Amino acid sequence: MEPTNSKITDWVYKISNHAQVGGIETSVLDNGAGRGTRIAWINTGTGLRFKVVIDRAMDIAEAFYNQHSLAWISHGGVTYPQPFSDKGIDWLRTFGGGLLTTCGLSHAGGPESDEFGDRGLHGLIGNSPAEIVSIIQPDLRSGKLEMSITGIIRETKPFGPSLELRRTISATLGKPTIYIHDEVINKANTATPHMLLYHFNFGWPLADEGTDILWKGKWYPRHGAENARIFKEGNDFKKCPAPLDDHLGSGEEVALIDIDADIFGESVCGLYNEKIGLAVGLKFKKEQLPWLANWQHWGKGEYVTGLEPCTHPLSGQGKARKDGTLIFIKPEETRKYDLELTVMTEKEAIDEYFL
Repeated sequence: MEPTNSKITDWVYKISNHAQVGGIETSVLDNGAGRGTRIAWINTGTGLRFKVVIDRAMDIAEAFYNQHSLAWISHGGVTYPQPFSDKGIDWLRTFGGGLLTTCGLSHAGGPESDEFGDRGLHGLIGNSPAEIVSIIQPDLRSGKLEMSITGIIRETKPFGPSLELRRTISATLGKPTIYIHDEVINKANTATPHMLLYHFNFGWPLADEGTDILWKGKWYPRHGAENARIFKEGNDFKKCPAPLDDHLGSGEEVALIDIDADIFGESVCGLYNEKIGLAVGLKFKKEQLPWLANWQHWGKGEYVTGLEPCTHPLSGQGKARKDGTLIFIKPEETRKYDLELTVMTEKEAIDEYFL
């Protein structure tokens, strides 16, 4: 049978194994704090390659485009999951940064306590291993260039709540794009609170002095204008600065953005470093993720900016419950989320993407 894609017929018969071009390779870390953690390297064959941490909600740690790193990695890096790091700010102890850290599924925001329970920073799902249900490799001879890994991650206990995240991360040989499709299902027999935040973390050399931080929408400082040093009217807070002394330790700022959407309901944000001719664009659906947080932490040795599409503006479950914005998923109901992260190097394509 001839390949169905005529564009690959000039080279497909020169390849014995798809791994020569790209694909998915699974393994287990055997050293350091991440010892015993399952991972999957995905290589798109375009220079874009990234590590999916199967035992950490199938989040994404390192990511590279050719010689350039895209993600910020914390001092700790990948650690073995610790499901009971669920009090106060314990979440930070295992926060490896990485291209993506998922926050939720029932709480995203600061630690809090009320009559409905105690909730630690950013919820439980990021410390939960996945049950892998499928890995699909590209099949060059038949012209199938798509690859994917699908897993189920659970946030559950007897008598509820019991939420299930079915996550598929996919890519296509020859395209520098990561596709994330998530389905959150309520497996309990009562309605369950739901919040979700995609914590994308970008570091050097993509994030560097002069790099453009790209998003559009109405914004406000998370902790109020009177406490803001960066997110103030008249400041150029969409350019990465040099490391800041007042961001040593826990110094940071966050803007909450009611992000704009195009006529198709799609929102975009990203980073563009003109010096190295590299941009990363993130696309998602406004109806699914109406808010964006822009985290900026320019500490020496901890230089990072986060772009974080989310269901709520980092309000936490308690505030969302009080103001009526908290999402409740009914038994057996499913909510779907779709995101695309694309790497670009051509100025024309970059300009068109962020137009």
